[in-house]
Amino acid sequence: MLKRREFLRATLVTAGALAVPACGGGDDPINTVDDDRELTDGAAFFPQSIASGDPRPDSVVLWARVQDGEAEEADIDLEVEVALDAEFRQRVTLDDGQAKVKALARHDHCAKVKVRGLAAGTVYHYRFIYVKGDTNYVSRVGRTRTAPAPDADVHVRFAYVSCQDYIGRYYNTYLALAEEELDFFVHLGDYIYETTGDPSFQSTGGRGITFTDEEGAIPLADGDFHAARSLSNYRQLYRTYRADANLQRVHERFPMIATWDDHEFSNDAYGATATYSDGRVDETDVDRRKAANQAWFEYQPVDYGEDFEYDPGADFPGDIRIYRDFTFGRHVHLVMTDLRSYRPDHLIPEGAFPGKVVLDQARLVDELGDVPAVAQPYVDIERHGDGIYATALAGAAQAAGYDAADVTGNISVAYINQIVARVNEGLPEDMRIPLIDPQQEGLERGIAYLDLGKMSPHSAIGSRYFAIKDTVDVYSAIRYKETEGASEDVMGAEQESWFLAVMKGSKATWKVWGNEYCLLPLAIDLGPYNVPDAFKRRFYMNLDAWDGFRNKRNELVEQLAEVGNVVAITGDIHAFYAGTVGLDADPEKKIVEFVGGAVSSGTFRELLTSQVTGDPVLSGVPGAGLLVAGIDSVFTSTETKINPHLAHANSHANGFVVVEASGDAFLVDMRSIEPADVKTDYTDRRGDLKVESKRFRTLAGESDIYRDDGGTWKRWDASRQRWI
Repeated sequence: MLKRREFLRATLVTAGALAVPACGGGDDPINTVDDDRELTDGAAFFPQSIASGDPRPDSVVLWARVQDGEAEEADIDLEVEVALDAEFRQRVTLDDGQAKVKALARHDHCAKVKVRGLAAGTVYHYRFIYVKGDTNYVSRVGRTRTAPAPDADVHVRFAYVSCQDYIGRYYNTYLALAEEELDFFVHLGDYIYETTGDPSFQSTGGRGITFTDEEGAIPLADGDFHAARSLSNYRQLYRTYRADANLQRVHERFPMIATWDDHEFSNDAYGATATYSDGRVDETDVDRRKAANQAWFEYQPVDYGEDFEYDPGADFPGDIRIYRDFTFGRHVHLVMTDLRSYRPDHLIPEGAFPGKVVLDQARLVDELGDVPAVAQPYVDIERHGDGIYATALAGAAQAAGYDAADVTGNISVAYINQIVARVNEGLPEDMRIPLIDPQQEGLERGIAYLDLGKMSPHSAIGSRYFAIKDTVDVYSAIRYKETEGASEDVMGAEQESWFLAVMKGSKATWKVWGNEYCLLPLAIDLGPYNVPDAFKRRFYMNLDAWDGFRNKRNELVEQLAEVGNVVAITGDIHAFYAGTVGLDADPEKKIVEFVGGAVSSGTFRELLTSQVTGDPVLSGVPGAGLLVAGIDSVFTSTETKINPHLAHANSHANGFVVVEASGDAFLVDMRSIEPADVKTDYTDRRGDLKVESKRFRTLAGESDIYRDDGGTWKRWDASRQRWI
């Protein structure tokens, strides 16, 4: 077995001078390497093709995976070649000869090599060669580019993508992306999806995956589909995704800079904890998390420095560090974060008992000086009514889905009445339990989970999604103070310190934050709409994103606004948004954010539709379907003015974003395709795929957003919610 020291030596090579151009060879780059060696097409041995990543001015990481059924248990030697031309006539010497790399069995025969000593801002071509017997099998030729020198005054052109579900969907987005001329592309997470056909958000027809190690997977919905758990499961996902021809084409053309989001491990995860059961059981699984991390390490062309090999025995989250930064000339400093490994549990637990009071009247007065209007009546359930309400709620616990042991202490009057009304159904009038009058004198007021939007236990609604804004704002602020920030410690202390130091110390024109999930506040106000009174409130749409960490967001934005020219590029939410992220108390202290749509995953509007139809409470709300269909109008309503910072919203499109950054402007082109077009394979009929374009920009020295309106740049005026 290759020792760790030997592994590290085998993953680092140094480039020297150009080799003497090869003689002859014809036009086909796989005909000859030198005068006496022929190459044979080895695509079958490289089923995931090749890739490059993490370009720096003097280095890049090259990646390949070799597969040979006759050497499944053995380490495999590969050679890597680098040249200035696709024909390999202008080859670069590597370590005084052809570089040898190892495709290790313990890493699923993935091979990575960091090539140092390259010239800045230069296009290189590369290939891997597998020598088997007397035959030299060669991979496809990849094209990569090093970053420009830090002092280079050059435009930087790159794209960013996220969320590429494979199940029942096709990578037509990458057909269009491969046609671009780019320096690199950024992947903001959800490179894979860990489930094999979750009907709540995935297609159940078309292409799919069945785990070969089904016993190592997690059965969900009584085994109707599975989630990855074993290292074999996660590796199979990467192998399958990377076998896609359109994804391969993009990897072969551009170096990638990647971070992860949740689905590389588990949906809506935090740390090593999954959320499939919505709090019914503890889903913390460190071994599963480390299996996901190891597969990511093996399959992604990431530069971890010169002294790192993934160690499955290391303690999580110290087993791997993926936050890092890159400079591209004088104008772009890209800072990639990890917002899943270190973050705490969601603010509102999925399994929370809705009736439980989490802030009583005394606490509210102590913190705020008074009882806010959002506070609602509660009682001590064991004392009130001589205990009849405690008995009623305990008796109804199993049917309502909560634990009878939760029926204790201060409980929301509204929730008590809700359960008592159910208990009274069908009972003779003289046996019915009287409802508690919420207006009676002497009742104290506080905030229960119900008041935060938690209408039922063991549900993502009212926890991760669709939570009541005004009460969440109060509760989150008090929790943040109480825990000294731990309730919203998204990055962890070490990463946050690094992040702010890098941002503040950057000399680049644009400080670009590769940010996994939405910074922009995304709330809706249902007050003016024809919905039941209980829903005539303001709601946050997604507390799994930065709206669930609003106090930490304020802290960071306050410092980033002082840095200036900070732009966040974001994925995750499967929609295209453009807006500014400002302080709650001073929206003019702000940074700019551009959110890109999903490569292939269901759009945000499609996901909302699925959530509403799948939730027993929301599905019964009159008009809910119409509100979802018009979600962008609800977001940008000039009547409610709930999101004046949101300049552009398109929640029903797939696609990618192209950026061109210079010393003057940060230009963004949102390229979108219709959601129906990810369910048909356009690989052999690219001309039938229609791609729409919407262009935005922000200017150096400002924090405003402009839209290209037929050749005229118009600025977003948040106070009037219009382009001027």
